[in-house]
Amino acid sequence: MAAKKRDDGIGRVGTLAEPTGMQAWSPDDGHLLDVQNLAVEFRTRDGVAKAINRASFHLDQGESLAILGESGSGKSVTAQAIMGILDSPPGFVTGGQVFFRGVDLLKLPEDQRRMVRGRRIAMIFQDALSALNPVFTVGWQIAEMFRVHKGLNKSDARAEAIRLMERVNIPAATQRAGNFPHQFSGGMRQRIMIAMALALDPEILIADEPTTALDVTVQAQIMELLGELQAETGMGLILITHDLGVVADVADRINVMYAGRIVEAAEVHDLYAHPAHPYTEGLLESIPRLDQVAGELKAIGGLPPNLTRIPAGCAFNPRCRYAQDICRVDPVPPLVELGGGRSSACHFTHELLAGKLVPAGKLVPAATQVPTATRANRAASEVAAVIEEGIDE
Repeated sequence: MAAKKRDDGIGRVGTLAEPTGMQAWSPDDGHLLDVQNLAVEFRTRDGVAKAINRASFHLDQGESLAILGESGSGKSVTAQAIMGILDSPPGFVTGGQVFFRGVDLLKLPEDQRRMVRGRRIAMIFQDALSALNPVFTVGWQIAEMFRVHKGLNKSDARAEAIRLMERVNIPAATQRAGNFPHQFSGGMRQRIMIAMALALDPEILIADEPTTALDVTVQAQIMELLGELQAETGMGLILITHDLGVVADVADRINVMYAGRIVEAAEVHDLYAHPAHPYTEGLLESIPRLDQVAGELKAIGGLPPNLTRIPAGCAFNPRCRYAQDICRVDPVPPLVELGGGRSSACHFTHELLAGKLVPAGKLVPAATQVPTATRANRAASEVAAVIEEGIDE
């Protein structure tokens, strides 16, 4: 059947045909999303910034994957590369493959890529106020998804927009559809962004810092809403955040990123109980604990590296309390499979898990070795227990 054509409203003509190869895919054929050796760089006046350095991960249908790391670690750039919305220049995808339903998105022509974006893979952006257009009502902006992608008329599209606003628990949706973004609170604007992302029932939802700048009560409401919608639709969820507490009861698996690389990947409970990379250990130790009334938080010293001048060897070595000479020279430690669905990119992963490392990278004397976990790992286990206890309550 010939592909139907439509005007997307901005002077370009797109196609409503499915991208080649996606019709025949099923979950038995492999991962819903499979990112392999993705590389992204930004070419600036100050040099080339290696934003993503051969990152590989996957997402299955109905699964929740959290991507953690400090600001500048490459989390949002990874999402933008998957969506195909990198500003180019200065951003360029220089390598790798992004398979969605068995089709490499990076090789699709732009008209077919546009049919995946929004319809199949949707994204909730970090700053809802900036992402929403201030001169159009929220109802008009949500309805635009139905007008452009499904060809609905204005009244039917508005009715669908109101239905979605009710679906994400916005009160008086019929009246509030005529309001502008600045007339909503931060939490309500985030709900509107979620409604827009879910308009076309995507198979994957990428939530980029969906709880940033929201108070803890609204954070919990947003995360609960995402969980309910995921259970209802069966979509895969990629949650990008720097807050380990937010993902404790949401994610199935966690990828930890640093300087554009995935340095640890694990099931959520394994990672919280026994971090296998010093960077993950540092992130866990920096979480405020309910059982500590006073005292300073344990922060990771130093700053993330300048991506135009990433240190030789392990990029984390200038900040790592376990760093030894091997950590400061090439080659970069590879992401090694540890079994049980987890992996780590550290020369001393096994020693760390076995409790044989202390600050300065010296081996613990045999008489004082801890057989199962380091003190830091025990602290991480306690943090995980406290978080889970608070969630259960």
